[in-house]
Parts: sequence; C-alpha cells; structure tokens
Amino acid sequence: MAKLTGPKKIKTAVFISGRGSNLKNLIKFSKIKKSPISVDLIISDNLKAKGLEFGKIFNVNKKVFNFKNQSVAERKVLLELKKSKIDLICLAGFMKIISKNFIKRFKGKILNIHPSLLPKYKGLNTHKRVINNKEKFSGCTVHYVTSKLDSGKIIIQKKVKIKKNDNPKSLEKKVLTQEHKLYPRAILKVFNF
Repeated sequence: MAKLTGPKKIKTAVFISGRGSNLKNLIKFSKIKKSPISVDLIISDNLKAKGLEFGKIFNVNKKVFNFKNQSVAERKVLLELKKSKIDLICLAGFMKIISKNFIKRFKGKILNIHPSLLPKYKGLNTHKRVINNKEKFSGCTVHYVTSKLDSGKIIIQKKVKIKKNDNPKSLEKKVLTQEHKLYPRAILKVFNF
C-alpha cells in the first residue's frame, strides 16, 4: 500500500550571495511538518558564497550564475526554475537587483528579507546608516518583491531596540537573530498556515 504523505509542499528556490544564514534557517524550517515549503534549489551569483555549503550539507541542488550580463543570467535562472518546478523564490542576502521582466514572470511569488523597518533605510549599509542617524529602533522586514527596490507590500516586520553601545556590527547580529525567526513566520502568513 502506498504511504500517504502530507499536503504537497511548495517548491522553493532561495537566492543568496553570501554566508547564507537565512538560507540555512529556511532549509531547517522547510523540514518541519507544518512548513508549507520545501527548499529545492539554491541560486547564487557568487561562486565563493559561503552559503553554497548548505547545499552540500542538506543535499539541496545548487546553481551559480554569472550576472555580468544580467539578461542572459536571468534567462538561464528562469530555465532552471522552470526545470525544478519552482513556485516560490525567497531572496536571502541576494545582492543583485532583479529585472522588472524577471519579477513579472514570478509576480507575487518572490519574497525578500531586508534588515530595516521598511520603508526606512532601503538599499545597502543599513545598520551603519541606522546607527549614524541615532535611531532608537531598527529591525527587519519581509516583503513582496516589486521592480522598485525594497518597496513591495510588507508581509511582516520585527522591531529591535538599539542600545547606546550598539554599533553596526552588534546591531547586525541582533537583527539577524530576528530575521531567522521572521522569515519562517512570514512564509506561514503568506500561505495562511
């Protein structure tokens, strides 16, 4: 008799450029029973991205694309996503801005995590700018990706208190801890789990 399996999980690709701590966290989250996703593919623009190791550790297919020619790279990525039957993309420290055309193909199915309380501090060097502006709070945001940088509809946010002795590095650490909790919660929210 065939073994009954639970509801089919949503095939997900995680895009990374660096250490991949959110990727690792999403893979672990995907393994729990109540998770609506399975991480089936890791995409990176950086051959030296530390996060690619998690592909080996967790046995997840990984592909690296050279983004020097963005339209060529994106075409190849889209083919790979189609081949792997990917239905959801989670950007996790992916340092390339994806084209309008690419986003249109996956409309409403690309999520990103950003280390600030959007709409404040879009773009790069977030923690440094937050500290320089003597903010009392920072945090992280999971949002839908649109063609405008860090401007898509917000799914969920988490506030982090900034202490007097915090610096960009210590703030980054604090925010990252919250990111790891927030991304899975955002996914559960998106899929009404």
